Amino acid sequence: MQKSNFSLLIVGLAFVSFSCSQTPEEPEDTSQQMSQNEQPQPLVEKVLTAEEQASLTPEDVINLLREGNERFLNNDLTMRDHSEQVRQSTYAQYPKAIVLSCVDSRVPVEDVFDRGIGDVFVARVAGNFVNEDILGSMEFACKVSGSKLILVLGHEHCGAVKATIDDVKLGNITPMLAKIKPAVEIAADYQGEKVSTNSEFVHMVCENNVRNTINEIRRQSPILAEMEENGEIQIVGGIYDMDNGKVTFLDQQGTALRD
Repeated sequence: MQKSNFSLLIVGLAFVSFSCSQTPEEPEDTSQQMSQNEQPQPLVEKVLTAEEQASLTPEDVINLLREGNERFLNNDLTMRDHSEQVRQSTYAQYPKAIVLSCVDSRVPVEDVFDRGIGDVFVARVAGNFVNEDILGSMEFACKVSGSKLILVLGHEHCGAVKATIDDVKLGNITPMLAKIKPAVEIAADYQGEKVSTNSEFVHMVCENNVRNTINEIRRQSPILAEMEENGEIQIVGGIYDMDNGKVTFLDQQGTALRD
């Protein structure tokens, strides 16, 4: 009997010793797991109202586009709930500006200026020139819908500009490039090589094309010219640098506007 009790005592002490030697299991840290599961909530940016649009000046809109481009450069685009913006803008729209851009797939206009649905009208054509349809679209944007700015946005390494310099002839491309040809002719006094492989010359023609387009808007649209004279809108140009994403704003003379 004593021997049996002694054996039980040894077994009990061994169990207690084993239990005490184990490190207590710490509670599971769920903070890291929660942070991994947490998804950033998109911003439901309110779509501009008629009253808010009316209170903007053309200078305000330029500044807003500049600020948006700065966010684009810093990879800090605003998260938006596009589905909600679609619902908010279903029955009305009051965009701040109309941007005339090249069709180039490397120039995502809304992203370049960090704009959402209902923020800007965008017209696109290879070489960002104007024709009757685009002029009508600009008149609709500004005179009818209240936009405060027309931005003609050219870009570096433009294929349409290079094709114009090279005097490409092909189908409907031929008459299209004829609308960009004045930008090449303006650069007749350029002393370097007037070829598409000369990046300096391509840049010059690109800026000339933006300036020429601005002049054509004023010449061909008395409605827009009068609105600009009255200070209701501004017509400006810009060059998108494909090497870094920066937009340099130009005035009608092609000089950089102050930041």
